[in-house]
Amino acid sequence: MPTVDAQVHCYERNHPGRPWHEVLAGPPEVTGDDMVKAMDEVGVDGALLVSVFTMYRWDASYARAVRKAHPGRFAVIKPVDPNDPKVAETIAEWAGIDGTVAIRIMMRPDVSTDAADPGINRVLAAAARHDLPVNLLCWGRLEQAGQMAARNPDTQIVIDHLGLQQPFAPPAPAQPWSDLPKLLELRRHKNIAVKITGACTLSHEPFPYKDIWDPLARIFDGFGLDRCLWGTDWTRAVGLLTYKQGVEAFRVTDRLSDSDRAMLMGGALQKVYGWEPRKR
Repeated sequence: MPTVDAQVHCYERNHPGRPWHEVLAGPPEVTGDDMVKAMDEVGVDGALLVSVFTMYRWDASYARAVRKAHPGRFAVIKPVDPNDPKVAETIAEWAGIDGTVAIRIMMRPDVSTDAADPGINRVLAAAARHDLPVNLLCWGRLEQAGQMAARNPDTQIVIDHLGLQQPFAPPAPAQPWSDLPKLLELRRHKNIAVKITGACTLSHEPFPYKDIWDPLARIFDGFGLDRCLWGTDWTRAVGLLTYKQGVEAFRVTDRLSDSDRAMLMGGALQKVYGWEPRKR
Protein backbone atom coordinates (compact mmCIF):
# COMPACT_ATOMS: atom_id res chain seq x y z
CA MET A 1 0.00 0.00 0.00
CA PRO A 2 1.48 3.41 -0.94
CA THR A 3 2.19 5.85 1.89
CA VAL A 4 0.32 9.09 1.21
CA ASP A 5 0.45 12.28 3.28
CA ALA A 6 -3.02 13.84 3.58
CA GLN A 7 -1.74 17.41 3.79
CA VAL A 8 1.40 19.24 2.75
CA HIS A 9 2.02 22.80 1.55
CA CYS A 10 4.35 24.15 -1.11
CA TYR A 11 5.11 27.78 -1.83
CA GLU A 12 7.69 30.04 -3.40
CA ARG A 13 9.58 32.85 -1.73
CA ASN A 14 7.57 36.03 -1.59
CA HIS A 15 7.95 37.93 -4.88
CA PRO A 16 5.96 40.50 -6.88
CA GLY A 17 4.79 37.95 -9.43
CA ARG A 18 3.00 35.88 -6.78
CA PRO A 19 2.98 37.99 -3.59
CA TRP A 20 2.06 36.62 -0.19
CA HIS A 21 -0.96 38.02 1.62
CA GLU A 22 0.41 36.98 5.01
CA VAL A 23 3.35 35.01 6.38
CA LEU A 24 2.75 31.39 7.37
CA ALA A 25 4.92 29.67 9.95
CA GLY A 26 7.51 27.60 8.16
CA PRO A 27 10.64 27.84 6.00
CA PRO A 28 11.04 30.84 3.66
CA GLU A 29 10.34 28.55 0.71
CA VAL A 30 9.24 24.96 0.10
CA THR A 31 9.07 24.28 -3.62
CA GLY A 32 7.60 21.20 -5.21
CA ASP A 33 11.12 19.84 -5.71
CA ASP A 34 11.89 20.46 -2.03
CA MET A 35 8.78 18.58 -0.96
CA VAL A 36 9.47 15.63 -3.25
CA LYS A 37 13.02 15.41 -1.86
CA ALA A 38 11.68 15.36 1.71
CA MET A 39 9.15 12.68 0.83
CA ASP A 40 11.73 10.53 -0.95
CA GLU A 41 14.07 10.66 2.05
CA VAL A 42 11.45 8.99 4.26
CA GLY A 43 9.62 6.81 1.76
CA VAL A 44 6.40 8.79 1.31
CA ASP A 45 4.98 8.00 -2.11
CA GLY A 46 2.62 10.93 -2.59
CA ALA A 47 0.74 13.75 -0.89
CA LEU A 48 -2.33 15.93 -1.10
CA LEU A 49 -1.09 19.42 -1.84
CA VAL A 50 -3.31 21.98 -0.15
CA SER A 51 -2.93 25.41 -1.71
CA VAL A 52 -1.70 27.73 1.05
CA PHE A 53 -4.58 30.02 1.99
CA THR A 54 -2.54 32.23 4.33
CA MET A 55 -0.16 33.20 1.55
CA TYR A 56 -2.15 32.84 -1.64
CA ARG A 57 -5.82 33.12 -0.60
CA TRP A 58 -7.95 31.81 -3.50
CA ASP A 59 -5.08 31.69 -6.01
CA ALA A 60 -4.10 28.02 -6.31
CA SER A 61 -1.89 28.54 -9.36
CA TYR A 62 1.33 27.53 -7.59
CA ALA A 63 -0.16 24.28 -6.32
CA ARG A 64 -1.36 23.58 -9.83
CA ALA A 65 2.14 24.24 -11.22
CA VAL A 66 3.68 21.85 -8.67
CA ARG A 67 1.16 19.16 -9.61
CA LYS A 68 1.97 19.66 -13.30
CA ALA A 69 5.69 19.24 -12.60
CA HIS A 70 5.14 16.15 -10.41
CA PRO A 71 1.84 14.62 -11.60
CA GLY A 72 2.40 11.25 -9.99
CA ARG A 73 3.33 12.61 -6.58
CA PHE A 74 0.69 15.25 -5.80
CA ALA A 75 -3.02 15.86 -6.04
CA VAL A 76 -4.44 19.33 -5.37
CA ILE A 77 -6.98 20.67 -2.88
CA LYS A 78 -8.37 24.10 -3.83
CA PRO A 79 -9.67 26.60 -1.25
CA VAL A 80 -12.99 28.18 -2.23
CA ASP A 81 -14.97 31.12 -0.87
CA PRO A 82 -18.53 30.33 0.25
CA ASN A 83 -19.27 34.06 0.21
CA ASP A 84 -18.60 34.23 -3.54
CA PRO A 85 -21.88 34.08 -5.54
CA LYS A 86 -19.96 32.40 -8.37
CA VAL A 87 -18.36 29.73 -6.18
CA ALA A 88 -20.24 26.91 -7.93
CA GLU A 89 -18.67 27.98 -11.21
CA THR A 90 -15.22 27.95 -9.60
CA ILE A 91 -15.81 24.43 -8.31
CA ALA A 92 -16.98 23.24 -11.74
CA GLU A 93 -13.86 24.76 -13.34
CA TRP A 94 -11.48 23.10 -10.90
CA ALA A 95 -13.29 19.79 -11.11
CA GLY A 96 -12.24 19.74 -14.76
CA ILE A 97 -8.56 20.37 -13.99
CA ASP A 98 -6.49 17.21 -13.90
CA GLY A 99 -5.24 16.43 -10.41
CA THR A 100 -7.89 18.31 -8.43
CA VAL A 101 -9.30 15.88 -5.84
CA ALA A 102 -11.07 18.16 -3.33
CA ILE A 103 -11.99 21.67 -2.32
CA ARG A 104 -11.56 23.36 1.04
CA ILE A 105 -13.57 25.77 3.17
CA MET A 106 -11.69 27.76 5.78
CA MET A 107 -14.32 28.35 8.48
CA ARG A 108 -13.02 31.81 9.30
CA PRO A 109 -14.99 34.54 11.11
CA ASP A 110 -16.29 35.87 7.78
CA VAL A 111 -17.94 32.49 7.03
CA SER A 112 -21.42 32.14 8.48
CA THR A 113 -21.91 30.11 11.65
CA ASP A 114 -25.32 29.02 10.31
CA ALA A 115 -25.29 25.53 8.76
CA ALA A 116 -28.24 26.64 6.60
CA ASP A 117 -26.24 29.50 5.06
CA PRO A 118 -26.93 29.55 1.28
CA GLY A 119 -23.27 30.11 0.40
CA ILE A 120 -22.04 27.18 2.44
CA ASN A 121 -24.69 24.89 1.03
CA ARG A 122 -23.96 26.11 -2.49
CA VAL A 123 -20.40 24.86 -2.00
CA LEU A 124 -21.47 21.53 -0.53
CA ALA A 125 -24.05 20.88 -3.27
CA ALA A 126 -21.64 21.79 -6.08
CA ALA A 127 -18.94 19.57 -4.59
CA ALA A 128 -21.33 16.63 -4.50
CA ARG A 129 -22.30 17.20 -8.15
CA HIS A 130 -18.66 16.98 -9.16
CA ASP A 131 -17.77 14.16 -6.74
CA LEU A 132 -15.26 16.31 -4.84
CA PRO A 133 -14.83 15.93 -1.08
CA VAL A 134 -14.98 19.13 0.97
CA ASN A 135 -12.21 19.69 3.50
CA LEU A 136 -13.24 21.79 6.50
CA LEU A 137 -10.85 23.74 8.68
CA CYS A 138 -13.38 24.07 11.48
CA TRP A 139 -11.83 24.02 14.94
CA GLY A 140 -14.26 25.61 17.37
CA ARG A 141 -17.13 24.86 14.97
CA LEU A 142 -17.45 21.08 15.04
CA GLU A 143 -21.15 21.15 15.88
CA GLN A 144 -21.76 23.24 12.77
CA ALA A 145 -19.76 20.72 10.73
CA GLY A 146 -22.11 17.98 11.89
CA GLN A 147 -25.14 20.05 10.93
CA MET A 148 -23.63 20.68 7.50
CA ALA A 149 -23.06 16.96 7.02
CA ALA A 150 -26.65 16.18 8.01
CA ARG A 151 -28.02 18.73 5.53
CA ASN A 152 -25.79 17.39 2.73
CA PRO A 153 -25.63 13.60 3.12
CA ASP A 154 -24.34 13.11 -0.44
CA THR A 155 -21.31 15.33 0.16
CA GLN A 156 -18.13 13.77 1.49
CA ILE A 157 -16.77 16.01 4.26
CA VAL A 158 -13.25 15.71 5.65
CA ILE A 159 -12.42 17.38 8.96
CA ASP A 160 -8.98 18.99 8.83
CA HIS A 161 -6.41 18.48 11.60
CA LEU A 162 -8.61 16.40 13.93
CA GLY A 163 -10.96 19.37 14.22
CA LEU A 164 -8.65 20.71 16.95
CA GLN A 165 -6.72 23.95 17.18
CA GLN A 166 -3.04 23.16 16.75
CA PRO A 167 0.07 25.19 17.57
CA PHE A 168 2.48 26.81 15.13
CA ALA A 169 5.30 26.73 17.69
CA PRO A 170 5.98 24.97 20.98
CA PRO A 171 4.65 24.33 23.48
CA ALA A 172 1.54 22.31 22.75
CA PRO A 173 -1.66 23.62 24.37
CA ALA A 174 -2.15 22.61 28.01
CA GLN A 175 -5.34 20.69 27.12
CA PRO A 176 -4.93 19.93 23.41
CA TRP A 177 -7.68 17.28 23.30
CA SER A 178 -10.38 19.23 25.15
CA ASP A 179 -12.71 19.27 22.12
CA LEU A 180 -12.24 15.57 21.39
CA PRO A 181 -15.79 14.69 22.61
CA LYS A 182 -17.21 17.13 20.06
CA LEU A 183 -15.20 15.48 17.30
CA LEU A 184 -16.37 12.02 18.37
CA GLU A 185 -19.98 13.20 18.14
CA LEU A 186 -19.47 13.46 14.38
CA ARG A 187 -18.85 9.73 13.95
CA ARG A 188 -22.56 9.09 13.39
CA HIS A 189 -22.39 11.04 10.11
CA LYS A 190 -21.21 8.45 7.61
CA ASN A 191 -20.18 11.18 5.16
CA ILE A 192 -17.56 12.58 7.56
CA ALA A 193 -13.92 11.47 7.60
CA VAL A 194 -11.12 12.88 9.77
CA LYS A 195 -7.63 13.93 8.78
CA ILE A 196 -5.17 12.78 11.43
CA THR A 197 -2.91 15.62 10.36
CA GLY A 198 -0.65 17.48 12.75
CA ALA A 199 -1.36 15.07 15.60
CA CYS A 200 2.26 15.05 16.74
CA THR A 201 2.14 18.80 17.34
CA LEU A 202 -0.34 18.16 20.18
CA SER A 203 2.13 16.04 22.15
CA HIS A 204 3.74 17.09 25.43
CA GLU A 205 6.46 14.46 24.96
CA PRO A 206 9.42 14.19 22.59
CA PHE A 207 9.49 11.79 19.63
CA PRO A 208 7.82 9.29 19.31
CA TYR A 209 5.03 11.27 21.04
CA LYS A 210 3.54 8.41 23.06
CA ASP A 211 0.90 10.59 24.72
CA ILE A 212 -1.05 11.07 21.47
CA TRP A 213 -2.05 7.43 21.13
CA ASP A 214 -4.83 7.10 23.70
CA PRO A 215 -6.88 9.98 22.24
CA LEU A 216 -6.09 8.83 18.71
CA ALA A 217 -7.30 5.34 19.58
CA ARG A 218 -10.67 6.82 20.57
CA ILE A 219 -10.91 8.46 17.14
CA PHE A 220 -9.91 5.28 15.31
CA ASP A 221 -12.45 3.27 17.29
CA GLY A 222 -15.19 5.85 16.78
CA PHE A 223 -14.83 6.51 13.08
CA GLY A 224 -13.11 3.36 11.90
CA LEU A 225 -9.70 3.49 10.26
CA ASP A 226 -11.28 3.65 6.81
CA ARG A 227 -12.42 7.18 7.73
CA CYS A 228 -9.10 8.33 9.26
CA LEU A 229 -6.35 9.81 7.08
CA TRP A 230 -2.81 10.26 8.37
CA GLY A 231 -0.77 13.30 7.40
CA THR A 232 1.81 15.77 8.64
CA ASP A 233 0.53 19.27 7.76
CA TRP A 234 3.99 20.08 6.59
CA THR A 235 5.22 22.85 6.62
CA ARG A 236 3.11 24.44 9.36
CA ALA A 237 4.59 21.97 11.86
CA VAL A 238 8.24 22.79 11.14
CA GLY A 239 8.73 24.60 14.46
CA LEU A 240 7.67 21.51 16.43
CA LEU A 241 9.11 18.50 14.59
CA THR A 242 10.90 17.37 11.46
CA TYR A 243 9.12 15.85 8.50
CA LYS A 244 10.82 12.54 9.27
CA GLN A 245 9.51 12.58 12.85
CA GLY A 246 5.96 13.25 11.64
CA VAL A 247 6.19 10.17 9.43
CA GLU A 248 8.19 7.81 11.63
CA ALA A 249 6.02 8.34 14.73
CA PHE A 250 3.28 6.37 12.97
CA ARG A 251 5.69 3.68 11.75
CA VAL A 252 7.45 2.89 15.01
CA THR A 253 4.43 2.78 17.31
CA ASP A 254 3.22 -0.58 18.58
CA ARG A 255 -0.34 0.77 18.75
CA LEU A 256 -0.97 -0.01 15.07
CA SER A 257 -0.92 -3.37 13.32
CA ASP A 258 0.56 -3.54 9.83
CA SER A 259 -2.92 -3.60 8.31
CA ASP A 260 -4.02 -0.67 10.48
CA ARG A 261 -0.98 1.30 9.41
CA ALA A 262 -1.59 0.56 5.73
CA MET A 263 -5.17 1.81 5.96
CA LEU A 264 -4.33 4.90 8.02
CA MET A 265 -1.28 5.97 5.99
CA GLY A 266 -2.72 5.56 2.51
CA GLY A 267 -5.64 3.18 2.14
CA ALA A 268 -8.30 5.44 3.61
CA LEU A 269 -7.08 8.40 1.57
CA GLN A 270 -7.38 6.45 -1.66
CA LYS A 271 -10.92 5.47 -0.70
CA VAL A 272 -12.03 8.99 0.25
CA TYR A 273 -10.31 10.97 -2.51
CA GLY A 274 -10.11 8.34 -5.25
CA TRP A 275 -6.45 9.09 -5.91
CA GLU A 276 -3.27 7.01 -5.79
CA PRO A 277 0.28 8.29 -6.31
CA ARG A 278 2.40 6.89 -9.07
CA LYS A 279 6.15 7.31 -9.05
CA ARG A 280 7.82 7.61 -12.43
